[in-house]
Formats: sequence, C-alpha cells, structure tokens
Amino acid sequence: MESIGIVNRRSFLQSLGGVSAAGLLPGRLLAAAPAQGQRVIIIGAGIAGLVAAHEVEKRGGEVVLLDARDRVGGRAWTLRGGDRVRQIGEEDQQVGFSPGLHFDAGPARIPSHHDQYLGLAREFAVPLDVLENSSRSNYLLDAAQPGESGRLRLRRAANDLRGRLSELLGKALRSGSLDQELDGGTRGRLGAFLKLYGDLADDGRYVGSQRSGLARVPGATTGEGPVAVPPLTLDALLANNELAMILFEENILMQPTMLHPSGGMDQLPVAIAAALRSPPRLNAEVREIRRKGRGVRIVYRDRVTGRDEVVEGDRAIITAPLPILARIPNDFSPAVARAIASVRYAASIKIAFESPPFWEAEQIYGGISFVGGDTALVWYPSGAFQAKRQVLLAAYSSNEAAVRLAQHDRAGQIALARNAVEQLHPGHGRDLTAPVVIDWRKVPYSEGPWIEWTDPGNDPQAATALNAGDGPFLFAGSHLSAYSGHWQEGAILSARRAVARATSTTPSA
Repeated sequence: MESIGIVNRRSFLQSLGGVSAAGLLPGRLLAAAPAQGQRVIIIGAGIAGLVAAHEVEKRGGEVVLLDARDRVGGRAWTLRGGDRVRQIGEEDQQVGFSPGLHFDAGPARIPSHHDQYLGLAREFAVPLDVLENSSRSNYLLDAAQPGESGRLRLRRAANDLRGRLSELLGKALRSGSLDQELDGGTRGRLGAFLKLYGDLADDGRYVGSQRSGLARVPGATTGEGPVAVPPLTLDALLANNELAMILFEENILMQPTMLHPSGGMDQLPVAIAAALRSPPRLNAEVREIRRKGRGVRIVYRDRVTGRDEVVEGDRAIITAPLPILARIPNDFSPAVARAIASVRYAASIKIAFESPPFWEAEQIYGGISFVGGDTALVWYPSGAFQAKRQVLLAAYSSNEAAVRLAQHDRAGQIALARNAVEQLHPGHGRDLTAPVVIDWRKVPYSEGPWIEWTDPGNDPQAATALNAGDGPFLFAGSHLSAYSGHWQEGAILSARRAVARATSTTPSA
C-alpha cells in the first residue's frame, strides 16, 4: 500500500518510511530466461500479480491470472461516486461523491525515485501529475496545547525552531564552548552560516523571521512592507507534541517531487490488465492450491456462477495477502505453511469526505496537517485547485492509533474525523459530507494494509522462507520486499524476482 502509509509517529521516527526490513529482497534480480511453453498460474491481480503476468507473457509464457475481487489493482483501489464498499462485519457503504471526484483508498503517492513504477507508467502511457505531498502552509495541531503554540503553521514551527537552535549554537560558539572541537577558521565560517541559516540578527539573537510567516503582507505602497509573525519561544515550540513531524518531508520516501497517476491510483493496474494477452479471471476465489507432479493444480470458485473450476500449470506465483492464503487448503511444506500462518498485518483506517475546499482560504493547497490522536492527520487534495468540490482525507490512522480508532463504530469514527477537522479549521466540520470509511483489516481479500516485520510476533525469517519458494510455488508481493508492503515499488521488484526464478529454475517435485 504505501503506504508507508504512512504517517504514524512511531513508524515514522523509527523507520523513516517503513523500509524497516532491509535485506529481505536481494538487490540484484535473477537474469531473465525464456518461458516459452511454460504455463504460470498467478494468484492475485494486484500490482505484483499484474506485473508478474506481464513479465511472463513478455518471456513467451502462458498466464492464468486469478483474483477473487471484481476488479484488478488489489490495494491500489480508487473509489468514485456510485461505488459500493464492502467491509467484513459491516453494512455496505455507497460512495456519494460528485462526478469527477475520486479517493484513493490504498496507496496515493509515488516517490520520484521509484523507477520501477515510473517505468511501467511510461511503458503503459499512464500520465502522471505532480502531487503536493507537503506544504509549509499546513498545520501541526496539538489539541492539548492552548493558543497559538497548539496550532502551528509548519513554516512557523520549522523556521522558529531553526532560528532558536541556531541562536543557541551561536552562543556556544561565542562563549568558547566549542573551541576544543573546532579550529578558529571553522568557528568563523560556522558562525556566519548560522546567521544565514537561522535568520539571526546582527547580535546573534533570533528575533523572528519572515520565513515563519507574515503578520502583515506587503501592501500597495512602499511604506506597507511585510511584517513577520512574532517568534515563538523554544519552550512553546517543544511543547507541541507534533513538532517532530516537521521532519516528514525529509524522509527519503516523502521528499518532493511526489507523483500520482492522473485520475486515480487504479489507472496503472487497469492499463496493465488491458494489455495482457490473457485477461485476468476476476471473481475467481481460490479454494485449493495443490501440487500435481512437478507442477501445480489450482481450484477456484467462480463467484458469479458458483461453479468450481480447475487450472493446471508448471508454476504458481502467489501474491495473495497472507491472512487469506493461510485459510486456503494447500500442499505447502510445513515450514512455509507455518511462515504464512505466523504473520500479523498492521492496522490502517482512512476516512474521506467530500467538501468545498475551505482550506484554500487559509492558503493550503495540498499536503498534510498533522493532528495526532487516533485520526493522525488531515491530507488535502492535490490538483483541481479552486474547484467547487474536493475530497478531503480527514483521517489516515495506522498501527496502534488505528486499533484504537477501530474500537468505535463507523458513526463514531466519522465523528472523530469530523471533530479533528473542526479543531483544525473551526466552523468547517459541518462542511464535510459523503463520508467513506476504509478499515483495511476489514477489506475482503486483503484483511490488512501492510506488514511491520519488526512488530512483536512477526519474524523476518518468515519472509525469507517465502522468498525462497516451495517447489513449484513462488511467492511475491510488496510484503516480501524491503518495503514491507508499504509501497508498490516493492511489489514490482518482488514480482520480477519471482518471474525470473519461475522461468530459470526447475522446481523440486
């Protein structure tokens, strides 16, 4: 999913983006080999399954691609008005967005250094837009702190903090505290740089900066110059529990430029599926995964007709989420079966609304405000600026916060998300309409967003076992990459690795 998705303080600070299981996926893929005459059964038509199918067909092999859903894309799922959302144990939701609006329920952004994904977008002529992932006009909201220190513009938090820390370091330089650490030339150059870096006054004090925002904007005459907002004290800055999120865009996975497929994240999977020689078989719920001689035998139920069908092949590449896979009768080795059953997925909830873009009146055009608590953040739409209606992501919660949020019923979750927006933008909670709640642990055929391999109870050796394969069975997916399921780039890398192994090795019986 992205995931990283994303933004919870613990995973952000610990892993800076979810790449917390480095080494699970070899950096060098196996050399491609011909697949002429091979028949590969691929289970799951998410990004990993679609890329695997595409790669097998490029090598001349035959593909049977199965997915229990009625759509391709897996967690790359874009919702539009009229769509029906099914959640395990919940009433269905009917998406009520206005025409032309959409909401990415799963992954929603692509880093500019994800070359595998971007290469596929180029290959399949999927146009991309710039995504405003971060804006200094947005807020850090600490509801426990009263007044201006509890609702900080990101630009004010970042630049006042930089000014205060530069002021302190400058004092240490002038007092001689760093004489044993730095020679005279370095001290002089550092002092000059700190003055520029922190926007310090000539005497080394931080007295405020226009970088932090303007209390008065420039006027129509030369006598009406800009006036900076008054500087906050270091104590006031440090009191805001969301202050660490000023580092969000320093994360290598969140740095500009971020990208997004025009029209929704489902555009690439739809394009890949349309180009396959053998179209995906949708509504195909796998019921058995068996060995047959040196190959495989897969039984699936057509969810439309109710009939069981059987397909056989030389290999199977399995991309299904592990909670689903664990319940399918199979012929996996005991070690692989244990590895699948042992894994626990993280939790993630997204809550979106349709709304007039009231945030634009506060100079917010895209990016994220961090609100903490169980709803975590508010993510503003990027693009179609100044349109009459937009889709606002009012909550994107993960891990422990999502577990707590899930303890409320759907109406309670919606109320909490609305209240977070109201605290952030007083008077505008009532503008939010057409709510949609996506609890990824309740999404059929997914039952979770990603895997935190470092979570208690999860063992990275399970990923190692699955990446090793099991006779004619090979496994792929972002969850088996160093991205741990957070990003589609990992799914593509894993799929290509699995195809290379499927077409260059002979399975054991």
